[in-house]
Amino acid sequence: MRKVNKVLRYTAIFEEAREGGYIVRIPTLGCVTEGETFEEAKVMAQDAIRCYIASLLKHGDPIPEEGPTEIISSLSVPVTVPAR
Repeated sequence: MRKVNKVLRYTAIFEEAREGGYIVRIPTLGCVTEGETFEEAKVMAQDAIRCYIASLLKHGDPIPEEGPTEIISSLSVPVTVPAR
């Protein structure tokens, strides 16, 4: 069987954890991981994706691909709230 290298792209959502560090979700794959720093979280997410894909290939399952590009952004919205 012929093999080729392929670059897969997945949306990763980084969320600051209450206890510090970052939690990372890869919605298309259902992967969740974390890291103490943003860079560590990014490396952990890449590793989680590679391991998940390797498992799919080992079991002969299809590799999910994302649909149209998602844009995830933080929005600031001014609101009036009661004073404490």
